Amino acid sequence: MAGQKIDGIAVANSVKERVRAAAETLRSEGIRPCLATVLVGENPASTIYVTNKQKACFEVGIETKDHKLPDSFSQQEMNSLIDLLNKDGTVHGILVQLPLPKQLDEFATTSRISPIKDVDGLTPYNIGLLASGRAILKPCTPSGIMELFDYYKIDLSGKNIVIINRSHLVGKPLYHLMLEKNATVTTCHSKTKNLKQHCLSTDIIITAIGDRSKFTLTADMISDGAIVIDVGTSRQDGKLVGDMDYENVIKKASYATPVPGGVGPMTIAMLLKNTVTAASISKGFVPSR
Repeated sequence: MAGQKIDGIAVANSVKERVRAAAETLRSEGIRPCLATVLVGENPASTIYVTNKQKACFEVGIETKDHKLPDSFSQQEMNSLIDLLNKDGTVHGILVQLPLPKQLDEFATTSRISPIKDVDGLTPYNIGLLASGRAILKPCTPSGIMELFDYYKIDLSGKNIVIINRSHLVGKPLYHLMLEKNATVTTCHSKTKNLKQHCLSTDIIITAIGDRSKFTLTADMISDGAIVIDVGTSRQDGKLVGDMDYENVIKKASYATPVPGGVGPMTIAMLLKNTVTAASISKGFVPSR
């Protein structure tokens, strides 16, 4: 019997409804939630991502301030722009679209953002709060994955979990979020030996490689009834695909996320949630985690 598809679009829509209500409440109190987006260069994928984020903001009542900058934009100019946005009381969230051109230092750039406007959860301050279990603004993709588990009432306590990714955007923050839920977490990566054995001996697999030419999670790598969350995206024969062989994995898993329509919609939904949270923080209201 096939497992259940985790519908990221439906869950994202439920988050957006909550965000829309929160944005309306904030506006009634004279607060107009606003996200500033910063896009450097003409990277087609980044342009699409920023456009989609701005469209999603409009749909839930969040204003945007768009900053499209040339490829030649310098680090000094970037620092000055972020300083201005940090001081701008009408801006509640700052999103610098990654990756940046090679002359710009991503760590120096994201580190300069005010922690209370850091809607990507990438500043050292917020990373430290996350590791301490006290973060309010959390990285969007990992927190979106946690929202999926909550929506489907999947209890993580005591579960063995394998994360195939060790990046600052997904693997590392997700590790801490899983520990908060009392899971036992193993982080796997390109140097991990016997990856298949790690996967076969776990309850939940979260894969985020994003290159099907190098890695595919196949049905023979998971145990019966395992839960599989697919964060990877790549193109195969002109189609958007994830890391796993979904059609065969879903026959063996209890739950699995498709690509597209799984984790992807959650990333933008959690960005919207972080923006209204940041707007609340800016006025002295600190919500519970």
